[in-house]
Amino acid sequence: MTLFIYDWRVPIKQALKLTSSLVALTLLVSCAQMSPSVSAPTGIAGNDHNALVKYYEGVAKDAKLRLQENKKVLQEYEAHPYYFGRQGLEVRSHAAANIRAYEKTLKESQVFADFHRKMANEQVGQKSNETKTVEVNQDRDFASETSEYSEYSGSKGL
Repeated sequence: MTLFIYDWRVPIKQALKLTSSLVALTLLVSCAQMSPSVSAPTGIAGNDHNALVKYYEGVAKDAKLRLQENKKVLQEYEAHPYYFGRQGLEVRSHAAANIRAYEKTLKESQVFADFHRKMANEQVGQKSNETKTVEVNQDRDFASETSEYSEYSGSKGL
């Protein structure tokens, strides 16, 4: 007969592993970046292309300023690495990563601004075409046209 010895430490170890993995997973999910680098603005209507152009131009301007700042930091590190001490490599890699991110943001925001500028110009063109169509219709002389309903044409009985 086999003697079953119950080890009370095994379920506790399994529970601790499960709890620690759930905590780690929760921490990773809560710290994950959920939005793209250039996100859609809130509070601006989707068809207000002029406002979207201004927004993306502002994002591009901000990214350009930050890009220049990080390039200065990287140039300073390249010129005088001994100023930075032990953290010098971290400063260099951080500045290089920021430069890549801001270049990407700058490029994306310029593409979005150009796209919305084009859409705004098309909207203006459509509105001017609609205005011209309305003006043409208003200038039309309806009295001179022959109506297919002859009983309603002319000045009968009103």
